[in-house]
Amino acid sequence: MYRGVNQVALDGKGRLAVPTRYRRALSETCQGALVFTVDRDECLLLYPLPEWEQVEAQLSALPNLDRQTRRLQRLLLGHATEVVMDSHGRILVPPPLRTFARLDHRTVLIGQGNKFELWDESRWTENRSVWLAEGMPAGTDLPTELANLRL
Repeated sequence: MYRGVNQVALDGKGRLAVPTRYRRALSETCQGALVFTVDRDECLLLYPLPEWEQVEAQLSALPNLDRQTRRLQRLLLGHATEVVMDSHGRILVPPPLRTFARLDHRTVLIGQGNKFELWDESRWTENRSVWLAEGMPAGTDLPTELANLRL
């Protein structure tokens, strides 16, 4: 499980150093093979290859005559890009994906259990503040899947 918020810097070549605490697990579970793709929140998703392959299979199996399904497939599958962690624990963030997520130098890598999100640091901070301030709108029930969640 990948947890935590990590401030990471992109170097001049667009590489980020994966935090040390994740490197061994990534080497063991996927030999450092990862997949970047885009997210509708304008950040990047970073999956270990085996996790991505499960997502990819599910997305590919969806009927693509539905417009929303086709859009999601185009975004997620179309932008999926394999990367490999080098011997120094670095991965290259592909230029088109850096542009999409507006990544410059200061970024935040957020563990999401089976994957990571990569955000521009200022956009992450701004969005997080908005999400915390919004809370749950009055009169809004939690989705059924969350009804029995204990925090």
